[in-house]
Amino acid sequence: MKLISYKQNVNTKFGAFEEGMIYDLHALDTHIADNMLEFLQGGEEQMQLVKAAIENGSPTISAEDVELISPVPNPPTVRDAYAFRQHVATARRNRGLEMIPEFDEIPIFYFTNHHAVFGEGNFPVMNRHTEKLDFELECAAVIGKGGKNITVSTADEYIVGFMVMNDFSARNLQMQEMKLNLGPAKGKDFGSTFGPWLVTKDELEPLKQSSAEGDRYDLKMKAFVNEIQVSEDTLANMTWTFAQIIERVSYGVDIFPGDVIGSGTCGTGCFLELNGSKITDNQWLNPGDTVSLEIDGLGTLTNKIVLENV
Repeated sequence: MKLISYKQNVNTKFGAFEEGMIYDLHALDTHIADNMLEFLQGGEEQMQLVKAAIENGSPTISAEDVELISPVPNPPTVRDAYAFRQHVATARRNRGLEMIPEFDEIPIFYFTNHHAVFGEGNFPVMNRHTEKLDFELECAAVIGKGGKNITVSTADEYIVGFMVMNDFSARNLQMQEMKLNLGPAKGKDFGSTFGPWLVTKDELEPLKQSSAEGDRYDLKMKAFVNEIQVSEDTLANMTWTFAQIIERVSYGVDIFPGDVIGSGTCGTGCFLELNGSKITDNQWLNPGDTVSLEIDGLGTLTNKIVLENV
C-alpha cells in the first residue's frame, strides 16, 4: 500500500493512495486511526482495517484536490545514517582525505530536527541557508513497532515501509560548526522533506535482496535539479543495511512506531560530492530552483526552494 498524510481545507488527514486517487478510509470504518502516527502505533490491527476499507470500496477523492504533506508529519525522532561507502569515500577524497577506517566498524547516524518536517511543494529557506544550499538523495525507513536492543536478524521486521527523503543541507553553516567536532546541527535542522507517500514493504518484495546482514532493495535512485538529472545510484548499494543501522540505533534505547531513519546520501547524491568530483561546477541550490528525487517503487518527491521574507 501507499499511505499518505494530506491537508484538505484546514484539516490534516490520513489515507491510502492509488492511481491518483485517495481512499477516504474513515467513511466506512471509524475505528481507523485519524493520523499516520496513531495508525503506526496501532500495528497490524490498524493495517488490516485499512486493507479491509480499501477492499470494501471506500470512497475516493482526487489527489489534485488536496495538499500532500510528509507521510509521517510528526515523527517521534528523525535519525539519519551514513550508509553509502561511495558517498563517504568520494566526499572525503574531494577534500584530500583518505577513507576513514571507522566507517567499516559502526553504522553511524545523527539526529535531525523532527519538528522541521516537510512534504512535497515549496521548501522555505532563509538567507544563510542559501550559502551553498544542497540536496541529499536518500531513502527513509519508517519504524512500525517498538523495541530495544534489536538484533540484525530480526531488525527488518520493525520496518513498516519506506519513503523518499531529501536531507537539505546548508554547507557553509555545516562546515563551520563541524570544525568544532559537533554536528551537523544548524547546517541541517531547518528542514528535511519526505514523500510523496509511505510504501509498505510488501510492495517491494520482488526487489528485495536478503542476506545475513539484513535486507537490501534494488531500487534505482535519481535526482533532478530544474529537470536536469544530476545523480544516479541504487539503494542496493547501501554498505550498511537498515537492519544493521537499527541494531546500532536500538542498543540500550527504545525505538518507537513512527521513528524515521534515513539511509544517508547515496553515491553522487548531492552537490558536495558532485562539485568536488568536477561533475558539476560549483553548483548549489538557489531560490526558485526545483529538486526532484526519484526512487523506483517509492515515487518522486519534488520541492521548490523559496526564500522566506523575514
